[in-house]
Amino acid sequence: MRVAIVHDWLPFMGGAENVIINMHEVFPEAPIYTSMCNRMNMRGALRDADIRTTFLQKTDKKMLNHRRLFPYMPTAMESIDLRGYDVVISSSTSVGKSVITGPDTLHICYCNTPMRYAWEQRHNYIGPLVGKGGFKNRMISYFMTFMRVWDYATSARVDVFVGNSVNVAKRIRKYYRRDAYVIHCPVRTAMFHTTKEDGGFFLCVSRLQEYKGIELAVKVCSDNNLPLYVIGTGPMKEKLEAMAGPTVKFLGFVDDDELKDYYARCKALIFPGVEDFGITPLEAQASGRPVIALGKGGILETVIENETGVFFDEPTPNSLLEAIRRFESMTFDKEKIRAHALEFDESVFKDRLKRFVEEQYRIFKEKQMEGITVYK
Repeated sequence: MRVAIVHDWLPFMGGAENVIINMHEVFPEAPIYTSMCNRMNMRGALRDADIRTTFLQKTDKKMLNHRRLFPYMPTAMESIDLRGYDVVISSSTSVGKSVITGPDTLHICYCNTPMRYAWEQRHNYIGPLVGKGGFKNRMISYFMTFMRVWDYATSARVDVFVGNSVNVAKRIRKYYRRDAYVIHCPVRTAMFHTTKEDGGFFLCVSRLQEYKGIELAVKVCSDNNLPLYVIGTGPMKEKLEAMAGPTVKFLGFVDDDELKDYYARCKALIFPGVEDFGITPLEAQASGRPVIALGKGGILETVIENETGVFFDEPTPNSLLEAIRRFESMTFDKEKIRAHALEFDESVFKDRLKRFVEEQYRIFKEKQMEGITVYK
């Protein structure tokens, strides 16, 4: 069984890229096709993997803003030659699923999310990008209308959809009118550990972007003199630092050794955004620490309320503060929290993925002649 892996783009490492590492470890002989790649940013198994790029990769130099290439991505992905493969696994948050395969090739799409900026979060993305009103805003809106039509049309190129969560499977059904299996994202639980030491601080680990909701955590902790450490960088960094009180510390980027230490010592991870799945809450739980989270989206599948964390209902200061106060009155079992996170370990994902691909390929081969009648 010849397998190929497809991903939207590889400018840097993140949660979706860790999924690709796990796919590569399950199918080590499979080449990885992508629109463009910053090879110097790759780590782990991707550093030396067989990564094949499109015509958008005009240089080996670091590409600082891959989003500028987005208008060319549909053509780039459709130019990838996947002839000769029995199975193509596309890992897609945007354009990855759009590759074209032949009738003898099974195309499985592992969908991290339908294209956010084309569908229900389009206003969150387009507004900050172009500002209020104006010609540029209208042009991008027209372009995104085309992208929605194209995105829906390319969903028909997929034989089997897999969502990374029930939350994403619901969105696949909504926007593509397709059913999907669910295989939860892999988490590097072995990297994290518990400790008896308590640093006495709350923690946020996130890219500092508006939709992540970090502003809410900074405001609540600043207004109530609660210690908060914020790990991550992004376009909102200066704004958040300007509004933060003396109890809030911004640590920027930290390496893995520092990260797992902060996770292990924090009182709890504050997770104020809505994510398709959410890796950081499971990393915190793998460290034996509970999560205080907005009770919407993928977090409902990864946190057990009052056992591995607490939820708040609305993205408002009062709602978050009430959840923090409730958390302060509770006790949590670190080992029980970590045991829950182990259910999402990389080894679980890889076992499920391997069995699923083999099963779906067998079914695909058995059903290839269904509905075909040779008329004589």
